[in-house]
Amino acid sequence: MAVSGIVMVLYLIVHMIGNLKAFSGAEAFNSYSGWIRTVGNPALPGATTLWVIRIVLLVAVVAHFWAAISLWRQAKRARPQGYVTKKPVAQSYASRTMRWGGVIVGLFIVYHVLDLTLGVANPEGYDSTPYERLVASFSNPFATAFYIIALVLLGMHLRHGIWSATQTLGQSNKRRERTVNAFALVFSVVLIGGFLLTPFAVLFGVID
Repeated sequence: MAVSGIVMVLYLIVHMIGNLKAFSGAEAFNSYSGWIRTVGNPALPGATTLWVIRIVLLVAVVAHFWAAISLWRQAKRARPQGYVTKKPVAQSYASRTMRWGGVIVGLFIVYHVLDLTLGVANPEGYDSTPYERLVASFSNPFATAFYIIALVLLGMHLRHGIWSATQTLGQSNKRRERTVNAFALVFSVVLIGGFLLTPFAVLFGVID
């Protein structure tokens, strides 16, 4: 789970930086989208690099979900009888909603691909440019609201996930716990903040 999570976080960083190209205008954003499909040319044919990235990312997503289900099953087998009383204070809100947050983010990824990548769920359709699809999608307050909710849940998922990953990989202890928590929070806020800049800019007419 930790390793697949790291792969997805690295992708999110690159994706967020790419999204910010929208502030440079339609030509810059469309050129960037076109460049992604030609990375490695002419040594590699067509969109080979892009498809390698997509396959690695898909494997990471599937592995992450599989790991989550496996860990949940192990926990259930280890303690088939639930606690008589639960102490929610001992857990953060993010950790208690980790599974449902993950499911909602997973559904959002499917919608995001259909909307902005394939264009089948976008008002501008598949034949439009990436910039046109981005503006059309985020001009809709309902689509933007869904995007914001999913990103906030992703941020909570990330904050708890980063902290958990450092535990799993042996990079955290009692002495470092406060530092790790602070890093996880700041990283999640900066990353999600970067993603939120584009939809808000479209919604308020800064990008059109």
